[in-house]
Amino acid sequence: MRRPRATTGREPTIALINIVFLMLIFFLVAGTLAAPLDSDLKLVRTDAIEGSAPADALVLHADGRMSNLGSEIINAAAFMENLPEEARRRVRVLPDRDLPATTLVEIGRVLRDAGAQKVVLITERGLP
Repeated sequence: MRRPRATTGREPTIALINIVFLMLIFFLVAGTLAAPLDSDLKLVRTDAIEGSAPADALVLHADGRMSNLGSEIINAAAFMENLPEEARRRVRVLPDRDLPATTLVEIGRVLRDAGAQKVVLITERGLP
């Protein structure tokens, strides 16, 4: 009489692979949050546009200096005095990337105290 072979327990790797594959499909489908654009829509190209600061923007340099249209500004309150009433509703600020955040917050506070209803930061936007 022959001895029966000892069967080894198979690991359920196929079931595990199936579960991982189903989870992948689920996250691919569930991760689509935005509706796709229309196929005939053509977006504006901005690669040939020269970037320059808007005329009514306050430019903040990394060392804390302020300027507008190339001229030096002593303080944010003086900048607000020279703005027309229409531009005081929404004051645009172009901060340098290396400007400390505390300086930016302080200048924003001075602009609000001087009469700015809304302070808008203009930043660079990178698209893939």
